[in-house]
Amino acid sequence: MRRLAHPLALLLLCACTGPRPEAPLTAAVEPPSAWRGRDTADGAVEAAWWRAFGDPVLTRIVDQALANNTDVMAGAAHVAEARAQYRLAEAQRLPNVVFAAAGGRQRDVSPFGQPRQQTAGQWQATAAYDLDLFGRLEDASEAARAALLATEAAHDSVRLAVAASAAAGYVGLRALDARLDVLKRTLAAREASLHLARRRAETGYAAQLDLAQAQAEYEATAQLIPATELAITRQEDGLSLLLGENPRAIERGLDLTGLTPPPVPAGLPADLLRRRPDIAQAEQQLVAADHGLDAARAAFLPDVQLSAAGGTVVSSLIDPVNVFTLGGSILAPLFDSGRLQAQADGAAARRDAAAFGYRKAALTAFREVEDGLAGVQRSGEQEAVLLRQRDALARTLTIATSRYRAGYSPYLEQLDAERGLLSVELALVQSRADRLAAAITLAQALGGGWRPPTAPP
Repeated sequence: MRRLAHPLALLLLCACTGPRPEAPLTAAVEPPSAWRGRDTADGAVEAAWWRAFGDPVLTRIVDQALANNTDVMAGAAHVAEARAQYRLAEAQRLPNVVFAAAGGRQRDVSPFGQPRQQTAGQWQATAAYDLDLFGRLEDASEAARAALLATEAAHDSVRLAVAASAAAGYVGLRALDARLDVLKRTLAAREASLHLARRRAETGYAAQLDLAQAQAEYEATAQLIPATELAITRQEDGLSLLLGENPRAIERGLDLTGLTPPPVPAGLPADLLRRRPDIAQAEQQLVAADHGLDAARAAFLPDVQLSAAGGTVVSSLIDPVNVFTLGGSILAPLFDSGRLQAQADGAAARRDAAAFGYRKAALTAFREVEDGLAGVQRSGEQEAVLLRQRDALARTLTIATSRYRAGYSPYLEQLDAERGLLSVELALVQSRADRLAAAITLAQALGGGWRPPTAPP
């Protein structure tokens, strides 16, 4: 009966843990078979995808942002912290050796009532080792490793977001430059119209109404220029902050029409789950929570530790004496008022939350790629229509100007054509910027050439 007592006690402790709770089935992810109604090229995005725009200045801005951005550097510090936590968890599985030494001179009374004094000292080395029979420390170490991988993936997500923000910020800056150029050209044209209206009004060939309308349209265009210049200054200041610098003027490279978005291969939706660092982060967070659950369940089981200590005691009254201890201990929970069960339930809830977090990250990724594909396609179609409309309005303005100068039509026709052309040219600038921004967003949504690490940390 005594031989059966220990195994039976162990079985009772194992039974206390109960069945391992499984992850909820509703957290499973089923990627779509293909993107909605689009034939996309297979392959992967280049790691330095921003170089494909062909602008050396854009390349330098993104590279500088990746090197100096404060969020990127803070992410690297978080990775270093997580790596230290992983080393700490690994160290818990190894023996722990402590050395101690003490000594001094003392004066006291012997049992015979005689005064005595001695110089005494002692040194001792103690070693302890947790056998980890049920994998509690191993699961804690694996959880820390997964947390490290999740932190590294989060750092990569920050780098990708900074690269996309820097590229989009530069495109936005060049779009504002193009808008300012359109306004200045329009202002020069309306200044010429104003001079013509003034001469015709002075010579009696046109009414004062034409002169007033020409003056109003000139001022309406002129007031847009300071607002655009203010937007350029703010855009430069925002880019400077992204680059980790004080506000300054930003170098320019190619103009907006010279920036051509490269084709971005979307591949299959199932491949996206391996291409995005935020999905890898959510996956590793799920792995860490899963190992945390196993570690919490292992706390129900006995913990066996071995220990040994040895040293020497020296004194001026006696000869040196070597001392040592060898032993072990078993710590098994018997009654804790539900503390361990509450910790296990909390770990299970965190694992379920991480599973739903992974599902949300995957669904968000599918949505962002669909939006990016639609943005590239529709903005390109819009730009093509705006180009045709711009050409038609340019011809309309030429004809209206000739008719007005020849006296065949009122100034109102030329005025309407000028207004329409300015509106379309500004819309065309915005459409080109939107097409470039959509390509940047799509590259980011596809993971921006990110690859998961192949070697363990």
